[in-house]
Amino acid sequence: MSSHQVATLVQRARAGDVVAFEQLVQPYLGRLYNYLARMVGDASDAEDLTQDAILRAHRAIGSFRGGATFQTWLYRIATNIAVDALRRRGRQKVKVTSLDDPLQSEEGLVPREVPDTQRDPLELAEAAELHGEVQQAIASLSPKLRAVVLLFDMQGMSYEEIAEALDLPLGTVKSRLFNARARLRERLAPYVGG
Repeated sequence: MSSHQVATLVQRARAGDVVAFEQLVQPYLGRLYNYLARMVGDASDAEDLTQDAILRAHRAIGSFRGGATFQTWLYRIATNIAVDALRRRGRQKVKVTSLDDPLQSEEGLVPREVPDTQRDPLELAEAAELHGEVQQAIASLSPKLRAVVLLFDMQGMSYEEIAEALDLPLGTVKSRLFNARARLRERLAPYVGG
């Protein structure tokens, strides 16, 4: 969606056009849910938090100034909600969402991963184990480090977009990403040979 289209939809949403707001957030729903699921480690909580983020964004659309992209503004809201939820839980470690739990999609419940039947079962088992270890390693990071890793590596945001989304200086984003990767590298060294 072009910046002009976003600006038009924001203007219409500010005027109370619910359809315009839905068109504005629709492209981000799946990725936002995945981000929140990884942040809080619970699929059910992520559904609730995604709805909360969308509701807050709808209520606050009048405060969107366009200084940041709509995506980074929406992710800032979602990150704040996730951090608040983790704070309410009183813990920094989260459980990892099981790959056995299906995902809710427009087509109904679908498996998280469809195994590649062309691969060797031993190779599949090793890949699944590594995937699980990576998920646990990410979940073990503090929410501040986890947010930066997820936004950069999973959501594909740039340093600048993350800085806007988390309201942080660019240097802090780079530092947190460096520290998070160092911790992940240390924790995953036994699994990746180094």
